[in-house]
Amino acid sequence: MSVRISKFLSLVLRHDPARIGLQLDEAGWASVEALLAAAAAHGVALTRDGLLEIVATSDKQRFALSPDGARIRANQGHSIEIDLQLPPREPPERLYHGTIGAALQGIREHGLLRGERQHVHLSHDVPTATAVGRRRGAPVILTIRAADMHAAGYAFYCADNGVWLTEHVPARFIRFEGPRGAR
Repeated sequence: MSVRISKFLSLVLRHDPARIGLQLDEAGWASVEALLAAAAAHGVALTRDGLLEIVATSDKQRFALSPDGARIRANQGHSIEIDLQLPPREPPERLYHGTIGAALQGIREHGLLRGERQHVHLSHDVPTATAVGRRRGAPVILTIRAADMHAAGYAFYCADNGVWLTEHVPARFIRFEGPRGAR
């Protein structure tokens, strides 16, 4: 049940809050009480305790509660316009991106594009990037020269769950070779 509810939460907090009549503020926050009521009105049985458990035990920490526990939001991955109000940060020297072999030609030509999301998502380590890439097939891990990008003027943000965000990664900052990259 928690996987189904987590997917439901991702849908309404990242992509389509209007589907259940939920309102998000400009930073993506929704009232927990409004979320619970809207979910119930749309046939999704969710209690406050159940919601708290999903937030606390999500392996990717997709969701965050406000300090007072009254509001909830997705940490990143929005396809709707949201200002996460994250300050720009200096990234580590390298970050990683998990993908699949079928995507490499487009990445070589255009770099990493955000697609329908607001940001490109990057991982701080190879195991995390591998898990991300594995969701769509045999993972290929790309190394991103994040410090060089930052020095060239590209902005980076780090979500509360440790996912690094940027608007675009040009191909010139991507190392395609490596232990799990594709040449």
